[in-house]
Amino acid sequence: MTYNFHTHTKRCGHAKGESENYILRAIENGIKDMGFSEHIPFIFPDGYESYFRLPSGQINEYLDELNFLREKYKDKINIKIGFEMEYYPKYFEAMLENAKKLKAEYLILGQHFLYNETENVASVKATESIADLNEYVNCVLAGIKSGVFTYIAHPDLMNFIGDDNIYYDEMKKICVASKEYNIPLEINFLGIREGRRYPTEKFWKIAGEVQCPVTFGFDAHDEQSAYDGASLVKAKEIVKKYSLNYTGNPFKKGE
Repeated sequence: MTYNFHTHTKRCGHAKGESENYILRAIENGIKDMGFSEHIPFIFPDGYESYFRLPSGQINEYLDELNFLREKYKDKINIKIGFEMEYYPKYFEAMLENAKKLKAEYLILGQHFLYNETENVASVKATESIADLNEYVNCVLAGIKSGVFTYIAHPDLMNFIGDDNIYYDEMKKICVASKEYNIPLEINFLGIREGRRYPTEKFWKIAGEVQCPVTFGFDAHDEQSAYDGASLVKAKEIVKKYSLNYTGNPFKKGE
């Protein structure tokens, strides 16, 4: 594995370590293409600013530091500067405009909340609600069809504990759209190394049936996970088990 575009920094408040050490860790382990994808800053109309995002007051620091490091290590690694962003129907256009102003080089779709985070309905919260499952799927589908996302982070984040047949029918829509629009779905290494409920194998079974494109992402929140070889082994096992269509680097599909 010579790429990773899912990397956070200490500025989001739930990661730690220095960005330069992330880069050095990546270089030491053969990463050629790296992306920083901090949670995109956004202030809601009522003034609420998300606790888990890059604070708006640190935007310039984030961009200046990463541009400096990109230039410093340009002979050793290719670095892109982007953001992880949600698809919130009410706020998508405003968030996208913000990304354009910040000159994001790429966007990853990470649908952490349903509706929007001010309603505090987390995708990882166990639910039997078909309406919630539909909302998650519809937002991911809209994100895929928008054409602005390079790939979909942890598409199996939705924690639906209802009827497996309903889960299958709904999540298959994501896999079909991924294939139609050639937007890869990510096997998320943070979930692997922390023993989370995702990667969810019943989801990846569907992805194998559909043969949609699949990529990997370290989802690094500390210096050590800027290269995660142990999780890479387990991710490859999932690819093999479900005969997934692993397409590799999302910017160089097929490599």
